[in-house]
Amino acid sequence: MTRSSFNTGWRVRPKMSPFAALQGGGDEGTSVTLPHDALVTLPRSAEAAGTGHTGFFPDGAFEYVKTLDVPEAWRGKRVSVEFQGVYRDAMVYVNGTFAGQRPNGYTPFRVALDPFLRYGEPNTIRVDARAHEDSRWYSGAGIYRDVVLEVTDFVHIEYPGVRIATPDIDEERAVVVVVTPVTNESTATTTVRVRTELRGPGGTVVATDAAPVTLRAGGSAVVRQRLYLPAPTLWSVDTPHLYTAGSVLDAADRVLDGATTTFGIRSLRVDPTHGLRINGETVKLRGACIHHDNGPLGAAAIGRAEERRVELLKKAGFNAIRSAHNPISPAMLDACDRLGMLVMDETADVWTEAKTPFDYSLAFPEWWERDIEALVAKDFNHPSVIFYSIGNEIFETGDALGSEWGRTLAEKVRSLDDTRLVTNGINPFVSLLSDVANMAREHATSADAGADGGVNAMMNLAGFMDQLTASAMATERTEASFSMLDVAGLNYGDARYELDREQFPNRVIVGSETFPPRIANNWRLVLDNPHVLGDFTWTGWDYLGEVGIGRTQYANAAPEFQAPYPWISARVGDLDITGQRRPISYYREIVFGLRTEPYVAVLRPENYGRPVLPGQWAWSDAIASWSWDVETGTPITVEVYSDGDEVELLLNGRTVRRATPGVSRPFVTEFDIPYEVGELEAIAYRDGAELGRVSLQSAHGPVQLSVVADRTEIRADDSDLSFIAIELRDANGNLASDRDVLVRVAIDGVAVLQALGSARPDTEESFHTGEHTTYDGRALAVVRPTGIGPITISVSADGFESVTTVLEAAPAADAVVSAIA
Repeated sequence: MTRSSFNTGWRVRPKMSPFAALQGGGDEGTSVTLPHDALVTLPRSAEAAGTGHTGFFPDGAFEYVKTLDVPEAWRGKRVSVEFQGVYRDAMVYVNGTFAGQRPNGYTPFRVALDPFLRYGEPNTIRVDARAHEDSRWYSGAGIYRDVVLEVTDFVHIEYPGVRIATPDIDEERAVVVVVTPVTNESTATTTVRVRTELRGPGGTVVATDAAPVTLRAGGSAVVRQRLYLPAPTLWSVDTPHLYTAGSVLDAADRVLDGATTTFGIRSLRVDPTHGLRINGETVKLRGACIHHDNGPLGAAAIGRAEERRVELLKKAGFNAIRSAHNPISPAMLDACDRLGMLVMDETADVWTEAKTPFDYSLAFPEWWERDIEALVAKDFNHPSVIFYSIGNEIFETGDALGSEWGRTLAEKVRSLDDTRLVTNGINPFVSLLSDVANMAREHATSADAGADGGVNAMMNLAGFMDQLTASAMATERTEASFSMLDVAGLNYGDARYELDREQFPNRVIVGSETFPPRIANNWRLVLDNPHVLGDFTWTGWDYLGEVGIGRTQYANAAPEFQAPYPWISARVGDLDITGQRRPISYYREIVFGLRTEPYVAVLRPENYGRPVLPGQWAWSDAIASWSWDVETGTPITVEVYSDGDEVELLLNGRTVRRATPGVSRPFVTEFDIPYEVGELEAIAYRDGAELGRVSLQSAHGPVQLSVVADRTEIRADDSDLSFIAIELRDANGNLASDRDVLVRVAIDGVAVLQALGSARPDTEESFHTGEHTTYDGRALAVVRPTGIGPITISVSADGFESVTTVLEAAPAADAVVSAIA
């Protein structure tokens, strides 16, 4: 078998009808390397079909075309292509003939090519994809995840490949069950031998086995091998040790097929007394919900971008992510395995009741079973995956008959994989929507809020949602939907945590989606209640679409759930769309008990004294900066986050005040002070002893461009990227957050500028030109290699000396994913 990247050599253009093509319309399209998002480069407008939900991006239909030279030697082979994600309603054609389809935009699927191939000549593969009012967030469009070409003999390991489980583990040994599906598509009965070799984290062979199997012509079989691995090294968040299984299929000393499978050894247990135990140790989930887009890259799930998100989320204190609200990419799963991040992988945002006019509900009744099978097949060998979530805020969960869909999905998952936990992100408020729809319409505050605008407006009403969530009606209506789960996922349901401990003593809960400002209260509930496994904030990483739901709103303007054009991002993540940590991220780290050093955040002085409208997703509009373009003496509010019982604030060495944290906002001490250029310092104390201190320095004197790459050497393949931080800093390295300029980026060498952007939430600038304005003194360039050799990145701005940095694109490992000669 060979599995090789099929990401290069594609062209994309807007979808064109055969009649237009007959008349010579359109062009040959643009050359692209996958993964690719066809939507993110299109112009945005206030009149876009999805409005603010999709970031004011337009809808669109696109076709991708690639030529494949098929050698004569493949006439005796099986040839197929695996698409790991095409958004959406993918239609695949080979040499003009329909070959396969997949309505779901997030599900891997495989298309057999050999029935349509012309051997010894070029063949054309075309993929159509579209996006049209089918999402409640920015979806992107096109072939936005990896594509793999697979070539096998007639006798081969059947897709989706080897499955590995570790059902019995102790300190002395682990039982490793390797299941290999084998198919014989030849016309003769064949006897083959399946050889399996396990290698430990260091690469040493630790166990082997071989088993023969005889296959009739056209027949198939499952070879199940039980290997015993001595003194296993366990996988966990802190020690993400991985093993590999090398599988070889041979007959008469000839290798027919083979595969390499990565897996981890870990145990998983849950109960209301001990909570979640991994390898026997209780783990509280410090979780982040994340959408699938990569900010300036759009939806393109390029391997390094997915890995970088996991790296930065883990550095920010998270140990778990929830893929909201769709199956996670294989590239991100690989990163979670390597880096040690737990995963809740989610099926979909809807079942049979639509949330947008053309969403997945149109395909769900026909395709749900195949999509569940694809989800489990994708996840089975990944130790990072501990939950399957069968939905998010599904309307049917409050209906006796509708909830039976949940039972059907849960049992289907268990029939395929009984080693993991089944949950569902149930929002009791949404489950009761039919009862509160009239109230929601009355409280809708924005004409452009869309179909769910009234719902979200009511979710923002202080106390109302908690009362409804904890009501007897909610208890009764959701009982059936919760009863079919291993773990009850509660969206914005912290009002039920202690209530359910009494009413449902066997119910184990996870906060599958929570309001960010409530983390102090929620984390106390998590720590105090063993039956509550953890908290997943909305969200860990900011995303495109649902614009402005986490922004700060002020009382002198009418409140709106979403912001108007040109807002582009939700402004709700602990990390912004470029990967910079926002103040709430450091606050959360303190709440988690992971940080003893205080953190200083300064509210923007132009908003001083303005009454703030409370928003359930909104944090302070503050940044960690003491560089402000205001006159000396201008009043300004400073927030200090600390788990100490007292905080001292100093300005240029003078004590401003020593104060205690507030009651309404735990771990936050506020100070109103006059601005003065220099040093702002905070010292945290507990019982009179210093816990730690931190300071901010004003940028002073000439400001320069600072250009720093995350790595200076990258792989010359289609999965790697370099992320270039562009910042405005003074000679001492202090960030000049009060100055923003238009920066220009030029690339010389074997690379392209994949994206250039900032975290500005309300910009009309594109991410796909060579220039962009910084925001709070920062921008981010993303560079993608196109070959082997040096790459020179030049950054310039009017009034600044240009800065150049050099990368090296080194030869990558063989592009073949796995190959057995």
